[in-house]
Amino acid sequence: MSLVTTQYALRQKVGVNSMPSSLIRFALRAVEEDANCTQIVINTRRPLPNGEILRPRHSPGSSECIVNLTRLNDIRYINKFLESVNAQLPPDGYFAGVVETAQVREKRIRSAVPSPFNWLFLFFDYLVKRVWPKLPFFKKLYFFVTNGYNRVISEMETYGRLYSCGFRLMESKEINGKLHFLAQKVKDPDFNTEATYGPLIKLRRIGKNGKLVKVYKLRTMYPYSEYVQGLIYEWYGLGSGAKFKDDPRITPMGGFMRKYWLDELPMLYNLMRGDLKIFGVRPISPHYFSLYPTEFQEFRKQFKPGLIPPVYVEVPNSLEETVDIERRYLEAYKKNPLLTDIRYTYQALYNIFIKRVRSH
Repeated sequence: MSLVTTQYALRQKVGVNSMPSSLIRFALRAVEEDANCTQIVINTRRPLPNGEILRPRHSPGSSECIVNLTRLNDIRYINKFLESVNAQLPPDGYFAGVVETAQVREKRIRSAVPSPFNWLFLFFDYLVKRVWPKLPFFKKLYFFVTNGYNRVISEMETYGRLYSCGFRLMESKEINGKLHFLAQKVKDPDFNTEATYGPLIKLRRIGKNGKLVKVYKLRTMYPYSEYVQGLIYEWYGLGSGAKFKDDPRITPMGGFMRKYWLDELPMLYNLMRGDLKIFGVRPISPHYFSLYPTEFQEFRKQFKPGLIPPVYVEVPNSLEETVDIERRYLEAYKKNPLLTDIRYTYQALYNIFIKRVRSH
């Protein structure tokens, strides 16, 4: 691999020999099999301008890897920056970056600040640098004061932002207290203008006739978690209950809310709008829907999803069992909608409140 440096938008001049960087070495090793890959090192907090100004025009058959030495935590407009990197790269090009994840940050603060003051410090650090940037009024105040510097970002949010901006994760590794990652350009960015960071979120779910509906829920996962469903499936597969096994996207508070269905309370709005009915198959994401057998997908799309799913009548242990349970319910519903929903709703409520059944 050849190595090129640029002084575009640098806060300090980058020298290959004068600045031995763990990120540069990580990127070199990660794409070492690509002999025609040119590495371009930058150090900027700002989106890259339009046009191929970073390097000479790449030769046919070559690829490129843009390495940004600035932490994602310190970039004001993260998605705009990633979108601009995507625009600069040729198809199948690479982007290498670094971030201090929220988990590593917590460990660093715990060890650096004496107990019990470290817990107080962590509370205000999380409040100011994690919560405030996601609230309408405090968001403006936070970015006015900090310009987005030193934000708290989780590992899952990092990956989710990459995927939303047209990349897929190739490799990641924690080195010297920082998460180093390599991503490959696989498509154009989604340019998601409806991304939300606050407690109330809108999720795209498969509705009747295959139409996408926006389902309202309280946040139980890190931001941009929807974009990494495929990645989590590759890493962990499905566990009991046909849900993602050991899902790292769920926050500690989110796990508590899911246990008592508190996150689903805003779905009552979807019920009033007519997107959902009281009992029915669960409204699921396009990725999860794609895991179902094709013939059952077509059958399932004929029906409106519901608030209370049939998996509380019969608790599945696999995706295949989930499909069988939903198929039995939908076939019965097609023959006699009213009596089927009454019978299933009664049994589900009995299981939930009397037998204390919980979905896995």
